[in-house]
Amino acid sequence: MDAIDRQILAELQRDGRQTLTDLAERVRLSVSPCHRRLRALEQSGVITGYHARIDPAALGLTFEALLFVTMREATRTSIATFETAVAELPNVLLAQRLFGDPDYLLRVVAKDLSDYQRLYDEELSGLPGVQRVSSTLVMRSVVEDRPLPL
Repeated sequence: MDAIDRQILAELQRDGRQTLTDLAERVRLSVSPCHRRLRALEQSGVITGYHARIDPAALGLTFEALLFVTMREATRTSIATFETAVAELPNVLLAQRLFGDPDYLLRVVAKDLSDYQRLYDEELSGLPGVQRVSSTLVMRSVVEDRPLPL
């Protein structure tokens, strides 16, 4: 990956909907070489997709919590079962396996406190293999969806 590829990536992180012509102009290439580079970045897996950023509040999802999950045991089976169950919960926006204690960090959204309580009681607290769940409420997001440093 060279400096031009990094420029392409920076531009796409800034605006993933820009036209190929605009992208080529911004990175000072003609359209064909820019398109070849873009396709190579996509095919090699550097670019993994294009997404719209949606305001959660516009969907009524104004409540956010971070959950810290400690597993009962760390066997392959318990980890795989837990991760499969977490991946099926649409309110879980982020699930990261951690070194140390706790074992996982989950970022969860809900409509409000009562919706979160329902989600916690009916789905989150019953996740397989979990020993303990503790949560903290997000007051506000300070840094979110920051572009990767290039």
